[in-house]
Amino acid sequence: MPEGDTVHRAARRLHEVLAGREVTRCDIRVPAFATVDLSGQRVHEVVAIGKHLLMRIGETTVHSHLKMEGSWHVYRPGSRWRRPAFEARMVLEVGTPVGAGADAADPAGPPDPGWQAVGFALGELELVPTRDEQQVVGYLGPDPLGPSFDRDEALRRLTADPDRPIGLALLDQRTVAGLGNDYRNEVLFLRGILPETPIGQTDAAAVLDLAVRLIRANRDRVERVTTGDTRKGRRLWVAHREHEPCRRCGTRIRMGMLGDDALTERQTFVCPRCQT
Repeated sequence: MPEGDTVHRAARRLHEVLAGREVTRCDIRVPAFATVDLSGQRVHEVVAIGKHLLMRIGETTVHSHLKMEGSWHVYRPGSRWRRPAFEARMVLEVGTPVGAGADAADPAGPPDPGWQAVGFALGELELVPTRDEQQVVGYLGPDPLGPSFDRDEALRRLTADPDRPIGLALLDQRTVAGLGNDYRNEVLFLRGILPETPIGQTDAAAVLDLAVRLIRANRDRVERVTTGDTRKGRRLWVAHREHEPCRRCGTRIRMGMLGDDALTERQTFVCPRCQT
């Protein structure tokens, strides 16, 4: 599943090409909003909060969540899509920046043809008045990649229930927005903690601080790296490495499942020797 770093990169790219431009085409392929047309509205900004992406257009916010398979692509109009059309949930086209001439991008070059943003296989897509945005994202915890991360509040939320397994608390978006399964597995390995360990038996502050450092270090990377080694196959310590040898001690990595219930279970990857 895309985690906060992936969504923040997507939001940044979308903001670069959409912000300050007027919507010229709006095609929403979700039944509840299929009749909504944002054409003629100006795109103010695109931001990410945790794993949620918000496009603020006119007085409307387009809220999307990538879930497992979703992604936003940017194309020049008329370009061939890299994913099949049946997966498209929203197509948004914009023209030249509002108040700029047709050749504003490069006065000596060809006219700016505008841009096309396509959301594929989005897990969630909805439109809400921007004034009501908090109804869809207000429950989220502090975002380490946001402009005003509140570390003390994140730690308060993380330690609110000392008996809760730390592996569950780290994935709870109400605690810290943006952390996902890769970061959970990598952070707990680096701290030598099993996912089932109650929060009260851990140094929760150190766990939080490490998670924040890791996700911030990957904010601008296409490939997530936690080992410091950017070579293919060497980037992660334990995540997705079931039966492979631990990079520290050689013990085989074990995979398990952990969740509040069957619907929220996610894979855990641990070294049974390094994590106790």
